[in-house]
Parts: sequence; structure tokens; C-alpha cells
Amino acid sequence: MSDLEARLIAVVRADPGLMHVLTTVRGLDLPDWRVFSGAVYQSVWNAVTGRAIGYGRKDFDLGYFDPDTSWDAEDAVIRRVAAAFDEPFRSEVEVRNQARVHIWFPDRFGETYEPLPDTDTALGRFVAPAFAVGVRLEADDSISVAAPFGLDDLFALTLRPNPDRPLARGWDRVVASATERWPEIRIVTA
Repeated sequence: MSDLEARLIAVVRADPGLMHVLTTVRGLDLPDWRVFSGAVYQSVWNAVTGRAIGYGRKDFDLGYFDPDTSWDAEDAVIRRVAAAFDEPFRSEVEVRNQARVHIWFPDRFGETYEPLPDTDTALGRFVAPAFAVGVRLEADDSISVAAPFGLDDLFALTLRPNPDRPLARGWDRVVASATERWPEIRIVTA
């Protein structure tokens, strides 16, 4: 385990809200699940900048992978996850079947999106390497980490476009939202 991975795990364990989500979701036994994006990078940025735990967090993104790409199957999981939480978590945990993303992504974001083989592959398509980090609480209470671009950008407070895809539509909005909450972050565009 790298030093940055150990630091990430320590940040996750120190965040009671994130640990509550991880513990609850682990008990649901969803297939190939991870909590990722804002729930992870915002916790790290708060720790690095000395902000309060939970500052700036709008939700907890929960991805899982089920080859059944029907809306009914995903909706059943969304309802099951919601029933496992009390408020405010019930409203804050956003569930998406990663096997379905290619169905709705082009209409929502105006970009093509090839079908995914699993949840971790989705991370490689996120708009920025700092956002492409997912965690899961395993049965033995260890925390597994998936980070296809590594953790350097995350801990260096660096926001750069994903080098493996075209610049995301809405990149300027993403940057504005992040710098409003964490003005210390460094934006790299080249």
C-alpha cells in the first residue's frame, strides 16, 4: 500500500458520514459497488485544507454493476438503498448502475459513452483524475481503493482534465464549483 493510499484510508475512516454510508452499503451486498467522486475527493480536500469534515459535500455517489440494464432493476436497487438509510443520508446517497450509464449519458451530457464492463472502469472516464477515486468497505473491514490515475492530483489539490477523454462539456462549471468551495486547488489545463 502506498503512503497516499494509507492517507486516503485514514481520511475515509475519520469521516463518520462516509463511514456510515460505506458500512450501510456493505450490508446490502450490492454487486461490484464503490462510493466515489465527491464523497471521496471532497473528504480529502477538507482534510488537506483543514476544513470541517463534510464541508462542501452535496451527496454520496454510489455505483454498482448489474448486467440487468432495465430501469426497473435499477429502481429496485435505488429504493432498497434508500430504505437502508434515515435522513439526511436517504436523500444524499445517489445510486447508479454503471452497466446502464451508456444508455442515458449521451442524452444528458452530449457525449458518447461505451458500455462498461465493471464499476472500476467507470472511474477512468470521470472528468478529472482527482475525481476518479472510489472506495469500498470490504467484509474484513479493510477499505479497498480504486484510482486509475493514482492519488497524486487528489492530495496535491490539483484539478486537471482526464487525459484519456476529450475535455468534458461543462468543465468550466466543474472548475467554478470546485474553486468556489476550495480556492486552494490548482487548475491545470495543459
